[in-house]
Amino acid sequence: MADMNTVTAAIVIENNRVLIAKRKQGDTLAHKWEFPGGSVEEGETPEQCLIREMKEEFEIDVTVGDLLGDVFYHYEHGSINLLAYRAYWKGGDIRSKAHDDYKWAELETLRQFDFAPADIPFVEKLSNGEIKL
Repeated sequence: MADMNTVTAAIVIENNRVLIAKRKQGDTLAHKWEFPGGSVEEGETPEQCLIREMKEEFEIDVTVGDLLGDVFYHYEHGSINLLAYRAYWKGGDIRSKAHDDYKWAELETLRQFDFAPADIPFVEKLSNGEIKL
């Protein structure tokens, strides 16, 4: 059995829209949409991971709020425990460095995007109001 990888996702909401990002060609899960974040490195908390990843991937500073939930998902390439946190954009101009695209998506349109499977439970919770803005 493959090792379990802990991965974080930032749910960043501004003006009733949520930040989503499209994975690059050549990446695992290329062209799938996701809530941005990344793998927790050794010695790092999930919150520290999100702060680092948002700076590396988008050149923005965030503060990390509440844990909104987690999902265990087994992909062919390995298993993940995806931890989704409410995150707040506190500075910097978005420059996507690790994704093909990003969007500020309105909650009612989230289901129209082809999300990575592990992210779909959070799409559903945002779409049906289980995760409050």
